[in-house]
Amino acid sequence: MNTAKKRFTIYQLSVCALMAALMCVLGPMSIPIGPIPVSLINFVIFLTVYVLSTKAAVTSYLIYLLIGTAGMGVFTGYEGGIGKLAGPTGGYLVGYIFAILLCGFIMKKSHSNTVITIIGMIVANMVAYLFGTVWFVLQMQCDVWYALTVCVFPFIPFDIAKILIASALGKTLRTVLIKSHLLPEQK
Repeated sequence: MNTAKKRFTIYQLSVCALMAALMCVLGPMSIPIGPIPVSLINFVIFLTVYVLSTKAAVTSYLIYLLIGTAGMGVFTGYEGGIGKLAGPTGGYLVGYIFAILLCGFIMKKSHSNTVITIIGMIVANMVAYLFGTVWFVLQMQCDVWYALTVCVFPFIPFDIAKILIASALGKTLRTVLIKSHLLPEQK
């Protein structure tokens, strides 16, 4: 009976750290479109899920969250600290953990089929929307419709574009990393 646990190789750890660093660099960048700006974090998250295994993608994202929670300005608008995570929009940051898990599961089951992967990313993003919207409603003590008009509806076209780009770029990047023997063939 083989009880050995699968462990990350040094190369996989390096790619995991690089993706966490990419989250820290691109995550704070945003475009103000209202009270909540458009962020690039979900683009990097979906790119990370495409490139890495689900476990490694969650690890990369948790590293990003810990860095931001510790006070580094890696969250949207170059903000950081526990206040940002615990604030009205912090639910989206937490919701992305579940989005990564769901997206990774769908990708693994579909053997990274591009169409199913894109659908999985959209569904996973909806999970993050759900989690974040509920959090926002509870924090702001507002109605759901207001939360949707402020936190979800304006972001849908941007998020679809980011998902399409992450899917195209992720497939290419993963192929290059596999050919370079930096990642294993199977997710």
